[in-house]
Amino acid sequence: MDLRFTPEEIALRDEVRAFCKTAQPESIRRKLILGQHLAREDYVTWQRILDAKGWGAPHWPREWGGKGWSAVQLYIFNEELQRAPALLPDLHNTGQVGPVIIAFGTEKQKRRFLPRIRNLDYWFCQGFSEPGAGSDLASLKTSAVRDGDDYVVNGEKTWTTYAHMADWMFALVRTDPTAKKQKGISYLLIDLKTPGVTIRPIITMGGVHRINEVFLDNVRVPVENRIGEDNRGWEYAKYLMGNSRTNVVRLGLARAHVERAKQLATHVMVNGTPLSENERFREKLAAVEIELKAIEITIMRIVAERMKNPGYQQDPKSSILKLKASELHQIATEILLEVAGPLAMPAQPEFLELETDLSIGPGWAASAAPTYFMNRSWTIAGGSSEIQRNIIAKRILGL
Repeated sequence: MDLRFTPEEIALRDEVRAFCKTAQPESIRRKLILGQHLAREDYVTWQRILDAKGWGAPHWPREWGGKGWSAVQLYIFNEELQRAPALLPDLHNTGQVGPVIIAFGTEKQKRRFLPRIRNLDYWFCQGFSEPGAGSDLASLKTSAVRDGDDYVVNGEKTWTTYAHMADWMFALVRTDPTAKKQKGISYLLIDLKTPGVTIRPIITMGGVHRINEVFLDNVRVPVENRIGEDNRGWEYAKYLMGNSRTNVVRLGLARAHVERAKQLATHVMVNGTPLSENERFREKLAAVEIELKAIEITIMRIVAERMKNPGYQQDPKSSILKLKASELHQIATEILLEVAGPLAMPAQPEFLELETDLSIGPGWAASAAPTYFMNRSWTIAGGSSEIQRNIIAKRILGL
């Protein structure tokens, strides 16, 4: 299996790399480098710059504003954005709900939602997890009862990323409480401005507001906002996860953390010597870089398999990616925290002034602890490590 990029793919890599340097607003780039708070306007601004370039959702079909990119092209695009660093197109919008609408939505739904999703006129959050229904998602209890042309939805969603910024939520709801767990679930698009929706923040131990609780009290959702058929939402959710699994890994982000740590370690002195020259630190970096390369090769194998099999959606090997990449993200941010040392103790990064020199000073260090704490969730979010091990044992090892 040849895992090398073609000349055309290398040209795309160079184009994306150059575009990030010239088109991304400097204010957003600096915030990303320093790990500072990003406002809603930052996400919207960059997404619209990408969409104007035709890269708002480049893997979508051309008829819906995409480029029809292959899995390899999308991999290159995502890697370069993460390493720049630049914001990726929102995963929930372009990697999850958009492809589900393309695959299972009506023509009316496609015309209404897809252009707005791509341009971030509609920002979607994911309404899957509930109290008591996280890893065992099929145990969800949020109900949707048909009442004429509406569903009346009652329940609670939790760990809902960016619900406080979002306009809409794509949600799994139980429409047939008598059916087997996976068989009685439907997939609804819920306007978060609808009466009965309450969003409450969950502040993580790093002091960051990214996730939320969403309460749904007699929320009326038009039946026309159901994607696909009644009680087949579990199938659509499986399609969604298969469609986005390799993107969830975000290998470029972990690599960017490691490269940032290497750069910063040259400025941090330990007993009169730069930390970058410390033998134990160098060994730790080398071990992580080797693991990153191994995951990169595994990703390329899965991408190559997808290229050979257009109908292919999810390979159980993607669970290996999720498992190992989650651990590496934690190790990478742990290394950054080690470099920061006592400088990681100041208050929240959103209150710090931007610095002229992005390489030194307390600005970069203050974000190290919140980033480290947030990354503790990687082995839970998007499918816990325990669940991934079960999939590997059953579907790969045959145990």
